Amino acid sequence: MFSQMKSVLKLKKLAENPVDLTDAKVFNSERIHEMVIKGVGFQLLYAAERVSQDVLNALYDLAKEAKAKEKMMAMQAGAIMNKIHGFESENRSVLHTAMRDFFENPQREPEAAKATEKARVEFKKLERFLEKIEGKFSDLIQIGIGGSDLGPRALYIAMQAFQRPDRKVHFISNVDPDDANSILNQVDLKKTLVVVVSKSGTTLETLTNEEFVRQRMLKMGLNPKEHFVAVTGEKSPMDDPSKYLASFYMWDYVGGRYSATSMVGGVTLAFALGISGFLEILKGAHDMDHHALTADIPTNLPLVSALLGIWNRNFLHLPTVAVIPYSQALLRFPAHLQQLDMESNGKRIDQTGTVVDFSTGPVIWGEPGTNGQHSFYQLIHQGTDIVPLEFVGFKKSQYIQDLEIEKTLSQEKLLSNLFAQSVALATGKKNANPNKTFLGNRPNRILLGERLDPYSLGALLSFYEHKVAYQGFIWGINSFDQEGVQLGKVLASKFVSLFQAKRQKVEAPSFIGDAYLDFIFKK
Repeated sequence: MFSQMKSVLKLKKLAENPVDLTDAKVFNSERIHEMVIKGVGFQLLYAAERVSQDVLNALYDLAKEAKAKEKMMAMQAGAIMNKIHGFESENRSVLHTAMRDFFENPQREPEAAKATEKARVEFKKLERFLEKIEGKFSDLIQIGIGGSDLGPRALYIAMQAFQRPDRKVHFISNVDPDDANSILNQVDLKKTLVVVVSKSGTTLETLTNEEFVRQRMLKMGLNPKEHFVAVTGEKSPMDDPSKYLASFYMWDYVGGRYSATSMVGGVTLAFALGISGFLEILKGAHDMDHHALTADIPTNLPLVSALLGIWNRNFLHLPTVAVIPYSQALLRFPAHLQQLDMESNGKRIDQTGTVVDFSTGPVIWGEPGTNGQHSFYQLIHQGTDIVPLEFVGFKKSQYIQDLEIEKTLSQEKLLSNLFAQSVALATGKKNANPNKTFLGNRPNRILLGERLDPYSLGALLSFYEHKVAYQGFIWGINSFDQEGVQLGKVLASKFVSLFQAKRQKVEAPSFIGDAYLDFIFKK
C-alpha cells in the first residue's frame, strides 16, 4: 500500500521542514532556470513548488517503487488496468491512447494494435462522411453529457480561432429544457447536423434531449434521419440506420472522460476544424503519449507534475488544486479537468478493495486568468487555506493580432500577470500592517507552451490525462471506473417513475424520496 512504501516514509520526514520560498536565498533566478523540464513543445516551470533536490529525489524513488512507468507501459499496451482484484468490476483495458496511435507503425501489443486499427477505420469513415456532407450543413449540435460533452466542448471552444468560417458548433448536455431551447433558438435546423453521443445508447439525459430536437424538426416538416448522426457502442440501441444518417463507434476500453480524441469528439472537431485540424490534435496527443511512456522520470512532464501533486496532496496536506489557464480559449478546460481528475481519482479504496489510509484525488477547480485575479485570488493569497495552482500559459496569442499599448503588447501584459502571480504566491510580502501581509509559500507551477493551436491542444489534453493516470498508478487505485456516479442515477430513475405515476394518477412503489414530490405537486 502507498502509505507503507519506503519512499513515502522518507517524504513524510522531509515534509516536516519543506523549502521556504520566502527566503531570497532559496527562490532566485538560479532556481527558476534549474527547475524546468521540456517536451512536446511545453516547458514545466516548477521553481515555485516547495521542493528541494532531496524531495525531488525521494519523489523519483516513489515513482520507481510504485512502478509507475511500468504501469503506464501496461496501460498503453492494452493490459487489464480497469479492475478491482477479488471483487466484481469492469475488468477492461484502458486504450484511449490507441485512438491516436496510427501515425507510426512501431511494434505494438496485440490488444493495442487491434484498438488502433478500429480507430483507423472510424477515422476513415469520418473522412468519407465529411466529404459526403460538404456544403449541406452550417451548424452542428452535439448532444451528450459527462465525457460526451465536457471534453469535446472544451476542445471546440479552445479551437474556435482555427474553425472553418462557414461552420459553427453548439452543445446540449443538461436535461434542463432551457438548455435545449436556448440552442434551438439560435440555429436554422434545416442546415443543422445533430450528433448524439452515448456509449450505451440508453443515457437518460441524452435520449431526452435527442427526442426534444427530433420533435422540433418534425414540427418543421424535416426528416430527422437526414440530420442525425450517432456516436455509440456497436449494436447499441442507437446503432440504427433507420434513425441515423451515419453511426460512428466507441468502445468500452475508452472511458468517457478519456474519449475526446475518439469519435466522441472527433465528429464535431473534424466538422468544425476540417479533418486536418482534428488530425493535428491527434498528433499532439500521440506525441505526448509517447513522451509519457518513454521519457526518464526526472524529464517526464506528466509524471513530474503528478509527483509534485502527490507531494502537495499527501505530504503538505493540501486538499484542492486550482488550474488557471492564462488563455481565454481554455475557458472550459478546467471543467473538463474536473471530471478527468475527480472522476478518475476520487476513490476511497485501492485496487484490492481495501479502504485507503491516505488522501487521494484533490478537488479541482479553476477559471481563466486574469479574470480570476479579480475574484478568488484574494483567498488564494491571504486566505486560511493554501491552494496549489497549476498555471497554463503560451508565449504567443492564437490570432497573432495584437497592439502595442503603453509600450507593451496585450499578450505581454497577460504573461506579466501570470509570472507576477507565480512569484507573489511563492515569496509573499512582509508588512507591519497585518492586512497587507502576504505569507507566501503558496506552491504553484507553470506549464508554458509556444501557442495554443490544434497540435499543442492535443498535447495539453494528453499531458493531463497522463498526469491523472500516473497519480492513480502511484496511489494504487483504479483511475478508470466511476462507480460513484451510479447510485444517483438509480435513484433518479425512481424519481422519474414517481413523476410518471403522479402524472398518470396511478400508484407507484414508494421509497424515502417520496416526500420531495410533495413540494412539487402540493400547493
